[in-house]
Amino acid sequence: MYALDTNTVIYFFKGMGRVAERLLATPRTEVVVPAVVLFELEVGVRKTREATTRRRQLDDFARAVAILPFDRASAEAAAEIRARLEQEGRPIGPLDTLIAGTASAHGAILVSHNVAEFGRVDGLTVADWF
Repeated sequence: MYALDTNTVIYFFKGMGRVAERLLATPRTEVVVPAVVLFELEVGVRKTREATTRRRQLDDFARAVAILPFDRASAEAAAEIRARLEQEGRPIGPLDTLIAGTASAHGAILVSHNVAEFGRVDGLTVADWF
């Protein structure tokens, strides 16, 4: 299962890198979006000048993929990630911590161009489709 990070979805919408090619070659049943990523995308729609186009894109996309909830297992995994990285002096952003926790808890490969940050999370497999 592939959990898409926010930047991956944005690259898909904008036709950047090889994201569309990789995404369209992956069975839809294997592609998920963490709820926290959906939150970030919703914020982006509300802040863009292209709101009508981006709203349509996001609505179509959200109907086509499963949304991974931020559930108890995700919260526990995210808490462990945050505590460990802070103890090591290598924290990542708070929303990225929640995204990593969700992917980890659900056994998903996180698809992100932000490999440097997510690569700090022990046990999290990260793929860059850019």
